[in-house]
Amino acid sequence: MKRESSIRSIVFSKLIFVLAIALISGVIAVIALRSNYSTMVELRESVTVADQKNGDVEKALQELRKHVHGHMNTNLASGPNAIKPPIQLKARYDRLMAAERERVKAQNAEITSQGEAICGQRFPSGGFNSARVACITDYVSANAVKENAVAEDLYKFDFVSPKWSPDLAGFSFLIVVVSAVFFVCGAAVKILKRR
Repeated sequence: MKRESSIRSIVFSKLIFVLAIALISGVIAVIALRSNYSTMVELRESVTVADQKNGDVEKALQELRKHVHGHMNTNLASGPNAIKPPIQLKARYDRLMAAERERVKAQNAEITSQGEAICGQRFPSGGFNSARVACITDYVSANAVKENAVAEDLYKFDFVSPKWSPDLAGFSFLIVVVSAVFFVCGAAVKILKRR
């Protein structure tokens, strides 16, 4: 009987409004968090499209970075098997590797020409004899340029979202916490007063 009376006093008091505020703020927080995540997904997709089309990737990355750093629930990777870092620009990597291959090919062609000139002076007889070919091969082997790995900073990116942000989701979540604490404390005080 006393328990029903305590519950009735809480339900028919001003505390019910605090609970309603907490519930409404909770719904708003969930919707805002979902909106933050959806916007992040769209911005991440625009980065991928810009990369594939060789467009303005830097602008797309800046917009994505700004959104992720300023909003809750915008982590780019989630789950135990998440790729770290989550943004990897495959097309940019392929273009950088192709440019590196071209650079190496051009430099090695130049080294081969230098080897032919040097070995041509050492072995002046016309045509390619075995000593001349061995000399060129040795020169190219000793001076050949190898491909360098592409720096990861050029095509891999990772942005971290804050635990709390001053946006609609953050303030709604804050109102939920404050309202819930106020409701629990107020309900506890009412129950203790009844006893």
